[in-house]
Amino acid sequence: MTLTTLRNRLVQRLDPVEAWRPEGLAARSDFDLNPKAARPMRELRPAAVLIPVVARPEGATVLLTRRADTLVRHTGQIAFPGGRLDPGETAVQAALREADEEVALNPAKVEVLGLSDAYETGTGFLVTPVIGWLHEAPVTTPAPAEVAEVFETPWDFLMDAANHRQDFYDMDEGLRRWFWAMPWGERYIWGVTAGILKALHVRLYGDETAPELAAEEDAA
Repeated sequence: MTLTTLRNRLVQRLDPVEAWRPEGLAARSDFDLNPKAARPMRELRPAAVLIPVVARPEGATVLLTRRADTLVRHTGQIAFPGGRLDPGETAVQAALREADEEVALNPAKVEVLGLSDAYETGTGFLVTPVIGWLHEAPVTTPAPAEVAEVFETPWDFLMDAANHRQDFYDMDEGLRRWFWAMPWGERYIWGVTAGILKALHVRLYGDETAPELAAEEDAA
């Protein structure tokens, strides 16, 4: 797929930014692969992430970060630039602001193409993925307090269903939690980040199949 074809597909299949509403509902969630888990009734906190697609001549890539080892939560995990919305902000404004704060990605260099499926996290956030197109390789500087590393992963790898797998971990309560994972080399892309990428893959290519959880789930 050429860069032009990819960009056109994104524009055609994403929601326009004007469609965003702060009271929107989640289309995807951490509970999708865990239908037996209790889903709490709660008011979700609005957040947004930027999915920066870099139009490199050799092929598109996605810019990702590894969270700082000094953070209290989600230490060292792979993530998109992003965070909670400030009062009065839209999802696009928050995503661009957070990318600037976390990795010094210049908002003027990002062409916002649209929005992907809103995602409910197990920790109570409603995350809006904002898809940005970077016409040239970005210059980034990670904020040491938040980001340990900035790197790019090939678009073709992330959008290949053969690289999407369902992993799990067993919780103290004896429950088994399933999640999407997309291991790439020594980097383990999983959880919310992988779930958002999986949802984007389905939106763009429409080849979702019903989750097939391992037989151990019933035995857990």
